[in-house]
Amino acid sequence: MTMQPSTVVVVDDDAEIRELLKTYLDRHGYRTQLAEDGDALYALMREATPDLVILDIMLPGEDGLSLCRDLRRHDDVPIIMLTASADETDRILGLELGADDYLAKPFNPRELLARIKAVLRRARPATAESARVVRFGHWRLDRITRELIDGDGNRSSLSGADYLLLGVFLDHPEQVLSREQLFDLSRGRRAPPLDRSIDVHVCRLRQRLGEDAQHSQLIRTVRGAGYVLAAPVDAVT
Repeated sequence: MTMQPSTVVVVDDDAEIRELLKTYLDRHGYRTQLAEDGDALYALMREATPDLVILDIMLPGEDGLSLCRDLRRHDDVPIIMLTASADETDRILGLELGADDYLAKPFNPRELLARIKAVLRRARPATAESARVVRFGHWRLDRITRELIDGDGNRSSLSGADYLLLGVFLDHPEQVLSREQLFDLSRGRRAPPLDRSIDVHVCRLRQRLGEDAQHSQLIRTVRGAGYVLAAPVDAVT
């Protein structure tokens, strides 16, 4: 089962912020759409409902608070609100109007990414992407305790690097990922030129999964392209 990327709409009148967020979120596996105001947002939503809306409060025409209220009248799409204001009133009002989370500008994109994942996890608890425990091959992973669980129920903890790398594979099952993509998605930054450390980490992860690097059935090498998790991923309910 190959999971489709979540669609996120960024609504902000600052073109530079919109493009920066699109580049960052696209790089982390999301399908990002952009809107400069409420009219553009509604035009996108007439085509298809996104999985999440990132909504700036300060917008030309109808402001973000009003848009949030209007969206909540007709839709339960998750909303994360952004504001450059330090006024606590905006945050409280946004949450009272139905926003799922709130982030003040300027912010670290990695914090926004973490909040997006958390909001989607709450909104879609039954999906493999957001489930606490997922199954792949003969293994399960508990995302809360960061433990691998084998077929006999034995648990073993993963290091931070191993857990993050495995998480990337689980979020992109049956999809070939280059070394650069694996480095970027697991570490939140671009790989240095000619860096091959991902090969070392993949080898170590294979060992944790009880596989020989030369005959790995779960994480396979695709010559000249990268690696692929050759197994479907399912939520364990």
